[in-house]
Parts: sequence; structure tokens; C-alpha cells
Amino acid sequence: MSLPADRTALDLLDAHLEALWDGTDLPLPQGPVCLAAEGGGELAHWALDQLRRIPCEPKDTFARQVGGLLAKFRCRRCPWNAAALRLLDDTYTFAATGPRRHKDWAHDVHAVLHRSVPDPRGWVRLDWDRTNVARHTVPAYPFDPPDASEFPDRLYPLEAEAAVAIMAEEWQSEPAPVRSRPDRDAVLADARTLLDRYGPAARYWTNATAAASDPAPDFLAAGLQGTESHGFLTSEYLNGLDFFEDLGLIAVTDDEVGVFWSFGAY
Repeated sequence: MSLPADRTALDLLDAHLEALWDGTDLPLPQGPVCLAAEGGGELAHWALDQLRRIPCEPKDTFARQVGGLLAKFRCRRCPWNAAALRLLDDTYTFAATGPRRHKDWAHDVHAVLHRSVPDPRGWVRLDWDRTNVARHTVPAYPFDPPDASEFPDRLYPLEAEAAVAIMAEEWQSEPAPVRSRPDRDAVLADARTLLDRYGPAARYWTNATAAASDPAPDFLAAGLQGTESHGFLTSEYLNGLDFFEDLGLIAVTDDEVGVFWSFGAY
């Protein structure tokens, strides 16, 4: 089934802006620009107008400003993107969704961790290491996930409200538990927006050992500081970065798998 013209144009523009941000594309190639301008509607016209206003030199300033434009473009594109960026963009996290193609969804999670599948809806992914040269050594970096057959030994089922609490707490890096924050309700609303994508029939899994004996631990009351978990990360020491903890949440539906992960590193 072909994608709607506006979706195709906006996906193309998103990829173009990300490539400019990464420094892997030349400014304003005519193919993506014309296609986005013709089919992307008002949002594409706004983004292209803003892009044309950014000076191409110096290159580091250009890349930084394009990165800011990309964030605004993604926020305007859909509420899910905006919630993801508000909630997770300033922490060392990985957030991505891929298609469900296997009866054993662990294979689909592997595909997401290896960046071998796109988001089925063209929505934002958060991936600090998408261009990290460490991926030449460890393809799924910073992950070195276990085989699909080992997933049942590393993950525990989680009820929906506990999954919301994990999302809201911003993982182990949270300087103050969400229960004490003045924006508590807004943070919880963003967490619910992210998980609402997967629908009421979604199943959730976590590598947090607190869920081993209880699928509904009160993470909101306890916070996540010091939460123990089964590791999914590489043990390789690359580019001066060593990982010492991780915490993940997986959402599974008949059509999609969502993967949200937080890293502790030094």
C-alpha cells in the first residue's frame, strides 16, 4: 500500500533536515525540496522557508540551527512527537517504534535496536547514537541485545499504569521524582500520550527487576533511582564511554513494537 502524498513529502523533508543536521547532506537539493513543497502542505512550506533563512556558514552554526528547526518541525507534525521531545529529548535515551512482523516480537525489537526498520507512521525517533562510529564495531550500539530466545529471562510483564510511571520518571537520570515536581500532571499527560499510541490492548515489558514479582510496582511513589535491571547494553568500552546501567520499556501490539530505553554512562 502506498503512503499518502503528504506523508511521503513530510517523511522526505524530515530525512533531509536530519541529514543536514548530521552534516551528511548538501543544503537544499532540488529533489526533496520540490517534492516537499508540492505535497507537504503548509507545514512543509513553513519549514522550507525557515531553512532558506539559515545561513550556510559557519557550518557548526548551520547544523545547530537546522537541529532546532528539525525539533520544531517534528513537534508541529503531530502531538506524539511533541510529547516525546518534551519528555525524553534532554536525557540519554533511545526511543523508537518499528513494525510487528513476527509472532515472536523479540525479533521485531531486535530490528528496532539495530535501526533496520523505520517508524511505521513516520514519527520521531530519539537516538543519540544513530551516527556514532562505535556502530561499526557494535552494530546495535549502545545495545548488545540478547538473542530473541533469551528475552523471557530478561523481561517482565508490566501493567499500563506502571508503564506510564516509568515513562514519566525520565528514568534513572531524573534529578527529582515526578511526584515532587510542579509539572507533575503535564509530565504524566505526555507519558500517557506516548503510550496511548499503542492502544488499550498493548502489552508492556520491562527489564526492571522490581517487576519480577509484581506487574504493577508503584514507580511513581518510589521513583526509579537505584532500580536494578537486566542489562541489554554492550560491555565494550568505546569512544571513552562506559555503560553501567540501563532501564527499558517495550510496548507490543499486533502492528507495532515500541522501544524506550535509558542509559547510565560515564
